[in-house]
Amino acid sequence: MLEPTHQADVVVVGAGVAGLSAAHRLTGQGVSTVVLEAAPTVGGRMATEKVDGFHLDLIGPLLPVSWPELRDAPGLDGLALRTFAPGVLLHSEGRHHRAGAPAGAGGTRGASHVVRALASAPRGVPGPWRPVPLPGRPGGPAGGLPGPFARGAGRQAAAYRGRVGTPLGTAVDQARLSAALARLAATPVTRLLARPELPAARALTLRGLPARTVDGFLRPLLAALLCDPDLITSSRCADLALRAFATGQLAVPEGGAEALPELLARTLPPGTVRTGVRATAVATNAVTTAEHGVFRCRAVLVATGARAAAALLPGLRVPDFHPVTVVHHAVDEPPATGAGLLLDADRGGPVAHTAVVSQVDPSRAPAGRALVSSTVLGPPPPDVDTAVRAHLARLYGAPTTRWETLAVHHTAEAVPVMRPPHDPRRPVRLLAGLYVCGDHRDTSTVQGALRSAHRAASAILADLGTNGSMHRADPLPTPRAA
Repeated sequence: MLEPTHQADVVVVGAGVAGLSAAHRLTGQGVSTVVLEAAPTVGGRMATEKVDGFHLDLIGPLLPVSWPELRDAPGLDGLALRTFAPGVLLHSEGRHHRAGAPAGAGGTRGASHVVRALASAPRGVPGPWRPVPLPGRPGGPAGGLPGPFARGAGRQAAAYRGRVGTPLGTAVDQARLSAALARLAATPVTRLLARPELPAARALTLRGLPARTVDGFLRPLLAALLCDPDLITSSRCADLALRAFATGQLAVPEGGAEALPELLARTLPPGTVRTGVRATAVATNAVTTAEHGVFRCRAVLVATGARAAAALLPGLRVPDFHPVTVVHHAVDEPPATGAGLLLDADRGGPVAHTAVVSQVDPSRAPAGRALVSSTVLGPPPPDVDTAVRAHLARLYGAPTTRWETLAVHHTAEAVPVMRPPHDPRRPVRLLAGLYVCGDHRDTSTVQGALRSAHRAASAILADLGTNGSMHRADPLPTPRAA
């Protein structure tokens, strides 16, 4: 037997990023809100495991700092982001090549000037990006990697004389790519969403860029941003991802991915979030739970993952998912890649991208040690750690046999697939009193989760027709002994 039911204006089912963000928008308008989470902690897939002083993300999403939602969403004012070095590092043919993006939307004119200036440059002389030899190789740096722009064009030309090209093509190809990214950064989102829609892999071949530039840079970059190794994602969503990359650096939350949802939960009114409460059924005015009876309310927002949402809301479509595996290694001597995100342009192994993440965010490793986190996209190989170690030895140009494996996290349903046609504004209002949000209702990103939460909260407020609270949220019901 249970205590009598308790009430609130809105009950949110799910304490992931979307549910917590929606709760912030509702409570900020004076609407009493209760967030029910079946797990013992908040965050959902944005989780971090602690092992011997290391902070190990389960998925490790890459967050472009240019996402406005990270600045404007209520509750995220205190979010600390640690940025990677500008652009990315590409590994190709045993060398590292630093690839950057235009600084912002105003870079188009400057990039076009670069194209004209390099039109007569000798083949192989680096342009806006410059190859960087691996440490220990001829011409390699003795310490950390130099910046994205070389000092002394003569030394550059001598170092790379005779090379056929880089993953980005010739200097002219690189400048054209720079101009294309700058134009993309300057294009309004509404125009990107109005473009013809194709699978991203097909759309890349129609952009007028050399095949080497597409295969050596854009494919591995988009695979990392979308968690989609085959690039079956809608080209519109791929353009949005490239635009975000072109307008700002990539980052991770300080302390681990869990820092973002934990900040949202911590800054909600006390008693709003109740963990360990499993919802078994929802209606427009009530949520039934397994152990704590019925919560009656004026509206219900289902903010779980896609599969759990479909279990509560029969008829809701469940998408396919991209699996993600993250392998974490502890090392005593970190590879000399600094705070760069390293991609494999040759696609010669299971690792899609890797980083010495403790160089980006020192709080993720104890003093005197370093954390290397590597992401495998798609189904992992049978002996994933052995395969990853062999691949990392080539990517970093350093032996990995003495690296300590801290964790191998495999998430089968990590990221909802966004095949074309994909609607990034799927309805969040199912009927008056019943709503749904999450990355499966928008784009399959943290940005999409936050944006869908905003849309859902706005719909609820409009339907309630009030900015004032009906009543305060009552304490959590507790089971009574039979």
